[in-house]
Amino acid sequence: MTEVEPIIVKRIGAKYISYSHTLFAYSAFLIALAVGCYTHYYKIVQNEYFGYPDEWFPSVSATTGDRYPARAIFQIFIALTSGPRFALVFLWYFYTTQSAKTVSNGFGLFLLSVGIIRTVACGGWVYITSTDDHLTHDIAMILYLLCTLPWQLGVLYSSAKANQTAIKWRRSLTSAFFITLPPMIYFFIQHKVHRIPGAYTTYAFFEWSLILYDVAYDAVTAIEFQNFELTITDKSPNLATAALSSSSVPFTANPEGNIDASTLRTLTMLRGFATETYLAFVFWSMLTSLALLIWYFPLWYMGISGYEAFLLITLLPVFLAIRPLRRLVYKYRGLVHLISLVGVASYLKVDPVWRLSLSAIGIGLSLTAWIAGWIESNGQTGELERSVLIWGLGLIMHCVVKMAWYTENPIWPIMNRQNGGLNDVGLVFGVVASVDVLLRDFSNGHRSESSNESAVRYPGSSLFAGLGFGSLLFALHSMYTDSSTIMRWTVDGYPNYGPDPVPWGIATIAALGIGLAISPYRRLTTSFGWYTVGAASCAIFYIYSSWTAFYGGLVLGTYLTSITPAMTRGLSTQSPFITLFSAFMSYNILCLAHVWVVAYEFVPGGVYARERTDVILCSVMLLIGLGVFNANKQARQDIQKRLAQFHILKHARFTTRILVAFFIGLSTLVSTHRLMNTISPAPYTTSEKSFTAGIWTIHFALDNDMWASERRMRDAIRDLQLDVVGFLESDTMRIIMGNRDWAQSIAEELGYYLDFGPASMKHTWGCLMLSKFPIIKSEHHLLPSPVGELACAIHATLDVYGQPVDFIVSHNGQDENYNDRIQQTTKLAEIMRTSPNPFVFLGYVVTKPQQEIYHLLFDGGQINDIDPTDWDRWCEYVGYRGLRRVGYARISHGGITDTEIQSGKFQVVDNPKDYWKASYDRIPEQEVKPELRYPSMFYGQGVRGHRYHVFDEPRYFRN
Repeated sequence: MTEVEPIIVKRIGAKYISYSHTLFAYSAFLIALAVGCYTHYYKIVQNEYFGYPDEWFPSVSATTGDRYPARAIFQIFIALTSGPRFALVFLWYFYTTQSAKTVSNGFGLFLLSVGIIRTVACGGWVYITSTDDHLTHDIAMILYLLCTLPWQLGVLYSSAKANQTAIKWRRSLTSAFFITLPPMIYFFIQHKVHRIPGAYTTYAFFEWSLILYDVAYDAVTAIEFQNFELTITDKSPNLATAALSSSSVPFTANPEGNIDASTLRTLTMLRGFATETYLAFVFWSMLTSLALLIWYFPLWYMGISGYEAFLLITLLPVFLAIRPLRRLVYKYRGLVHLISLVGVASYLKVDPVWRLSLSAIGIGLSLTAWIAGWIESNGQTGELERSVLIWGLGLIMHCVVKMAWYTENPIWPIMNRQNGGLNDVGLVFGVVASVDVLLRDFSNGHRSESSNESAVRYPGSSLFAGLGFGSLLFALHSMYTDSSTIMRWTVDGYPNYGPDPVPWGIATIAALGIGLAISPYRRLTTSFGWYTVGAASCAIFYIYSSWTAFYGGLVLGTYLTSITPAMTRGLSTQSPFITLFSAFMSYNILCLAHVWVVAYEFVPGGVYARERTDVILCSVMLLIGLGVFNANKQARQDIQKRLAQFHILKHARFTTRILVAFFIGLSTLVSTHRLMNTISPAPYTTSEKSFTAGIWTIHFALDNDMWASERRMRDAIRDLQLDVVGFLESDTMRIIMGNRDWAQSIAEELGYYLDFGPASMKHTWGCLMLSKFPIIKSEHHLLPSPVGELACAIHATLDVYGQPVDFIVSHNGQDENYNDRIQQTTKLAEIMRTSPNPFVFLGYVVTKPQQEIYHLLFDGGQINDIDPTDWDRWCEYVGYRGLRRVGYARISHGGITDTEIQSGKFQVVDNPKDYWKASYDRIPEQEVKPELRYPSMFYGQGVRGHRYHVFDEPRYFRN
């Protein structure tokens, strides 16, 4: 049968699709800008802090989403843009996969999916404004920006090399787009946090420039579509005009729905990369939770509890020295990963011992599965490097997720639905990822035959390889499992405070990603010169503080991730027993030493480890040096093996760099979202120039049942309306506390300035201050502690309604060390006595009232006890001078810790000297203005376990 020749009805040049898309998109924004300025100029330049003339140019969101008629015009033109937009996305797919053939069908489908998702997300934030549904609007905006990175990089990658004009424009516009992001974020912070007049106008210009670059980027397609066109044909039978062919040409095509082999292979590889990256994230999640769970027990025992033995579960991979067992684990690694998820599922058990036990099993099995894979694939350098790169990406993903959860991990066993956990979701993803690995391994069939049959044992030192890897694992765990750790290890007092975790955590994540990206250059990463850079950056990190130390920490992070594949390669090619035993025993010893430098008073031989972080860091770098020396020799022998698996290496390295860029972009969006939703600090009550101060010992933000407690702490602080609050035992930036910076969430959600207190490398248990008032300056003190644990203090000057008021937040030593407490209290009294300002003392003193240390503090410091008639005190005390004292309250801990909240209400006065000495005339609550009273919700049974106790009510004073 002959076929009817189709009639060509119309040919449309594809370039006109690009033209119409550009025209409608620019019209939407520019016409809305013109109409908005014409109709509501003063309203759309007004923001939450300033208006005209300080701010004189509107932001994109104010222009397009706030006012009629500009919003309606904008939405109409965006609707007109949507048709050409979808057409452009599909045209680019056909152009790159069928015409120019610059990419495979698999990559083309990936880019097509990104383009469609990005277009739909654009409609989400355009048609659902922040006033309609703030959360949905933000999610759509974040998704749109998140897709911009792979879209622009993907289009640039798939551009035809012959068309250099288009490539040049795309490189310029992509660079301009991403270079604009840092200054835009900077000026947003200047506006949102520092409230600088005019900063939002500058931010708006950068925001508008992103629109120009974004639309211009897609307009470049017109260059490549010059000879590309759409054809409309009519295939209806038309005997009058149809030309019948006497011979028919057979037509064949793939059956509908089939995907060609290369596309299927690409999609399978991408899926495998994604699922294994998630399993790597699970590994780092369980590893970082292990010591955190162990720490709960010695915290309550006030010494060695016996549960520390669970740390030795990391020695489980030593059994992989038994070759049949190793091959079995490797063959069924997906099943081992699946069983290891008991560590994630441990949150279902309320009993802390159960949670610790299951988590230990989980991390032991997960670690064993990863190590077995590395050793068994040591004859296939492509597979090995791919696995290690994925493992490193899991670390970066862990940092990004923790940034999104305010340094908590939503799948840790200390999390649940009540405190922000998503353990069930994480568990489901883990099951899916494990099953995917299991099915892929069985379908590939290569797990049944160990690749180690043809592996060669390279000459080298098993001891050097093991010690190097163990030290590397410790360094990554202790310093880089959270994006803010290196900042908190080196923080200083105001005004030279150093970088804030948001947004500077992005730099930490970028540094780790850059290290992974350059890790394939083994001659560089295993060279002595590069090692010298790493050692020097470690020295700078330790010696200096604030910004200088942070820069050193960034370089060190880049160095550590850059050597990770080479060090793992060295681990995999040596005798398993000696190598693995030395690796994980050195890791465990370093973990214990990392604790003993601060917990020296409670452990045997602790006196020798006291405050010796310098020795730990030197040891780490020396042991890493041994591992690098061993890896350097192997790097030269691996060249031919890498060439044999070049296709795997090429795909793994390319995908790694794409995911690194993705995680950096995601961290930028997370930081931006957090900054945009940060509450600006403002006192709870301003009419009476009053403030409420409090002191609380919070046991490292783990409650009495081993759950993360910062959300409950936040609620208590909010309901008590504490304007200044000091926290003791607050430093959680160590392995044993999970590298958490729990105060970030409270500061951002309630609107506080934050002083972290002495840096984690100062070897204290931590004291931290949150303030609704600007911090003019602060000093971090290490109080005299010749025998016992190192005591800390913050001495800060705050701008309280225009009056400088000094505060001390301090934590003295234990009851057993009387001489230490005498010296510490003498120092605190000296600081207070020599200050000319009104003063508030919030401290942990460890004495009964009216005893020697009590008088040394209050008489020697020339301050007043808030209530000398309160005889039932031992740890926490509140003192003051130069202020009008309004009230005093003691609030129960509510199960968050074993220590109450003590609080005082004060008023700033015009004549502080008249209030240097206190009177103690008490008055009933009825005589106190309502604005100056404590909240009534804490009477009786209170709320969430918090209530007024001891007196069962607040006490109020005449002055």
